[in-house]
Amino acid sequence: MKTNNQWASKLGFIMATAGAAIGLGNLWKFPYLMGRNGGGAFLAVYLLFICILGVPVMMVEMSLGRKTRHDPVQAYGDIHPHARIVGVFGVAAAFLILSYYSVIGGWILKYIVNYATTLAAPADFSEFISRPVEPVFWHFLFLGVTTLICYCGISGIERASKAMMPLLFVLLIVVIVRSVTLPGAVEGLKFVFIPHASAFTLSAVNAALGQVFYSLSLCMGITITYGSYLSEKENIPKSCLSVAGLDTLIALMAGIAIFPAVFSFGLEPGQGPGLIFGTLPKVFSAIKGGPFFALVFFALVLFAAVTSAIALLEVTISFAVDTLRWSRKKATVILGLLCFLVGVPSALSFGTLGQVTILNYSVFDFVGMITDNILLPFGGITMCYYIGWKWNPEYLVDEVERDGIPFKLKKVWIFFIRFLTPILVGVVTVTGFYSIYTIVRG
Repeated sequence: MKTNNQWASKLGFIMATAGAAIGLGNLWKFPYLMGRNGGGAFLAVYLLFICILGVPVMMVEMSLGRKTRHDPVQAYGDIHPHARIVGVFGVAAAFLILSYYSVIGGWILKYIVNYATTLAAPADFSEFISRPVEPVFWHFLFLGVTTLICYCGISGIERASKAMMPLLFVLLIVVIVRSVTLPGAVEGLKFVFIPHASAFTLSAVNAALGQVFYSLSLCMGITITYGSYLSEKENIPKSCLSVAGLDTLIALMAGIAIFPAVFSFGLEPGQGPGLIFGTLPKVFSAIKGGPFFALVFFALVLFAAVTSAIALLEVTISFAVDTLRWSRKKATVILGLLCFLVGVPSALSFGTLGQVTILNYSVFDFVGMITDNILLPFGGITMCYYIGWKWNPEYLVDEVERDGIPFKLKKVWIFFIRFLTPILVGVVTVTGFYSIYTIVRG
């Protein structure tokens, strides 16, 4: 029982949990999906899925974590001896995601150092990530920062999150002000927000569903782990709504910050990570005060990446401390090092290992496919099965109401977990396997 590990304040818990959810995907993927899939119509469906999938699953994980005070594997083991597999899916997903996520985090550090020393981005992004040593070094440095924060314990995570999240918000506003004042910026806002009926299709609905699943870090063990440190006095439904609201707000603000600038310069908006590391530096180089705004932008991207990374590492540390009975310091150092080593092939997959493919995926993309299309959806389906049918969800209702406030929507919540959520997660799973099938076929 980790009874001595608790968040010092509600604000610290909200900042840490929101920071875990707010990552690189919020800063480019969500606004782009909005623009490509119907603008305001996509946003409406996304918010619906937040309510009927995101918040209910987050409440399950948060209440289970607080009730058991255990890591994901032990927490599910407490409700059913066979349910440990749900926690295993989550811990494995968190570890693998961090192994390649920190590679991107290393790229961010490289850009910050480059702008701080030369007032410019690396000359060629593709050439930089194809080098045999430098991407590995920056991957190591980013993971070292993440490991150091987690080494300081829950208080270290809370202090880092309480500092980084408000700064992220402030820096995002600075970039927004500059972006929307560029000539032709209004076209970028139209791209993101104006409804486009012709672009809103069934695939757009599926894209909104998948984005909810991944944006809120569901079934990665993060919310269970952070929930296990939560005070019994905290209101779980309100906390989940606060996190989901902050996550969506930051994603919308990112769209206002990025796409007006992209459209102002007539650049292509649909480039994924290349938008941040390839396209936006061109924008910064062409505007007055560009190096300053570039530093501000990559600093906020770094904060988003670090707060997510420490949450992913904390999941594996919690597992090692709780299930393997390691000391926290031992677990932090060993897992940080292992994650670095596992991530090295991903760091080299754009250069030295560029010709290596697994099922037609690069090493980097293969690890992402394993987590996004297999571990996370399977974790979601098995979670619904064991929580909804092999156990009694009423036990979690008791946990939700522990603060003394009746949970008036408990019957609706149980219905969602038993029926609606498994269907929605099943759609994500089938879609994921179909995408694997199409890529493997070539």
